[in-house]
Amino acid sequence: MLPLSLAEPGEEQIIKKIGGTPEVKKHLENLGFTVGGAVTVISSLGGNVIVKAKESRVAVNDELARKIMV
Repeated sequence: MLPLSLAEPGEEQIIKKIGGTPEVKKHLENLGFTVGGAVTVISSLGGNVIVKAKESRVAVNDELARKIMV
């Protein structure tokens, strides 16, 4: 298990755990990040990542990307 910010671009990953406060978890869920859901890192720059989740592209900063474990 590793944080989303360290995942290889282009490989589909399954979300295993989402950390943080209940507010952070709800925010990430609203963006399409749910445990068991598939995400693909499209690009990563300085820890900030652009991911494909539920057929949409979402930019996530390094702090949030470290809370999503794949």
